[in-house]
Amino acid sequence: MSPRDEFDEFEAEFDDDVDGEDDADLDELGDADSDDPPLNYLGLPVDDEDDSGLGPAFDPDDEDADDAESAEAPPLTDEQAETLLRRYLEVEQELLGRWPESKLEPSLDRVALAMELLGEPNKSFSVIHIAGTNGKTSTSRMTESLLRSVGLRTGLYTSPHLHTMRERIRLDGEPIDMERFVRVYDDIAPILDLADQQSVAAGGPRMSFFEAITCLAYAVFADAPVDVAVVEAGMGGRWDATNVADGQVAVVMPIGLDHVEYLGPDIATIAGEKAGIIKPDSFVVLAQQQLEAATVLLAQTAEVGGSLAREGLEFGVVSRLPAIGGQLLSLQGLAGRYDDIFLPLFGAHQASNASAAVAAVEAFLGGGEHELSVDLLREGFAAVTSPARLEVVRRSPTVLIDAAHNPHGVAALASALEEAFEFSHLVGVLAVFADKDARGLLEILEEVLNEAVITQSSSPRAMSAEALGELAAEIFGDDRIRIEPKLSAAIELGIQLADEAASGTSGAGVLVTGSVVTAAEARALLGRTEA
Repeated sequence: MSPRDEFDEFEAEFDDDVDGEDDADLDELGDADSDDPPLNYLGLPVDDEDDSGLGPAFDPDDEDADDAESAEAPPLTDEQAETLLRRYLEVEQELLGRWPESKLEPSLDRVALAMELLGEPNKSFSVIHIAGTNGKTSTSRMTESLLRSVGLRTGLYTSPHLHTMRERIRLDGEPIDMERFVRVYDDIAPILDLADQQSVAAGGPRMSFFEAITCLAYAVFADAPVDVAVVEAGMGGRWDATNVADGQVAVVMPIGLDHVEYLGPDIATIAGEKAGIIKPDSFVVLAQQQLEAATVLLAQTAEVGGSLAREGLEFGVVSRLPAIGGQLLSLQGLAGRYDDIFLPLFGAHQASNASAAVAAVEAFLGGGEHELSVDLLREGFAAVTSPARLEVVRRSPTVLIDAAHNPHGVAALASALEEAFEFSHLVGVLAVFADKDARGLLEILEEVLNEAVITQSSSPRAMSAEALGELAAEIFGDDRIRIEPKLSAAIELGIQLADEAASGTSGAGVLVTGSVVTAAEARALLGRTEA
């Protein structure tokens, strides 16, 4: 059986095991007149039709593969590829069997021990560390793209993933292939086991999923090796697994209330946790913050003797104009002004993210004293993508997907929607986690949605459609909501409602939002399985 056949068989088995229902009614979600890919129910670990995702040994003609690896690696047989595929799926399950990343046990001891036993890979490359409540992933992706545009070999570590774990760990902008993922994991697995044993013997837990995959990321970056890694903190900062690496540049994006059960009940306490990524003599780039957060972050910077750059003072957005597919920016950096920058993302928040990325790169490359090439900046920003961030995944009607999951993020989403799109009627398809501020999200969305289809994702953390529907009825009114527990059917209903409401040339649209899992599952249902 060929590897492609293996994928097909695995997908069929997965659909039978997970769903067991007839999804033929979703066929109508695909636009027959569109160039978009057909519906896909599962984000399989495969890049595209021309790249198996297995690695250069199986894709010797892949133009994106590293030349040296492509030249040296012998082609895999179908049997070898099948073995690799199965091992990759086994590794995913081993990692998923650990403590989930939504839980935090405040200690760096386990990760620090693993790093020490591995020879401290976390100290073998430069780091730009990015924390905050919202905007971390987009800013990380922008920063990495700019560094790559100036010729550096880059690593990028972000979380969570949408479709495959390999998205979290990137080399030169591309998710690592299965071959590298499995090889490096198998190399470090005995060390992870040893760290588990020592922690359990001391009365603590095994390494969590996030701790283990962070160790994997740092091992991958050391193995590559990379010149610089852009690392997004997972939750908080001080006790976050990523914090065993010391960032030469620390970037703190806007801080809001989220994960209060772990990080604290107020902005100042949460800021204290995020400030943990600010290390001695680092260059600190601060996005605009609430006063309570800014006070804490400034104090930490002063305490460790860091250099400081603040949005709105040392850097920021000079101007921005809406453009087809994004916006045109003028940005003031630390060492120069950069005009006519096209950013293929929507909203004032993404423009602010872009200004922070520029400041971070200036700080890293020249301590904020040397102006960057505007042509290289334009090249880097033009290549930026940020899946599930106000992402257009379908036309006629327009379907947007956004991973916003807290009031701060939803407020930025609502503002960008009103600025970048002119819908005569907007239908929301909403599914949130039970541990999030669902009321806060709904109150903001009520102002921009004409009606909403209430549903739920497959996550065990999901709030039930019925419970969310009761809350939505209080805020929207019974006449503006529909309840459809199955996400696929909810998307179909949302599209149907938008079609029925479309009028004139302005048209109607559908917004799918509420959590990262909601966004990921919606993307897969609508044929987007790469991120």
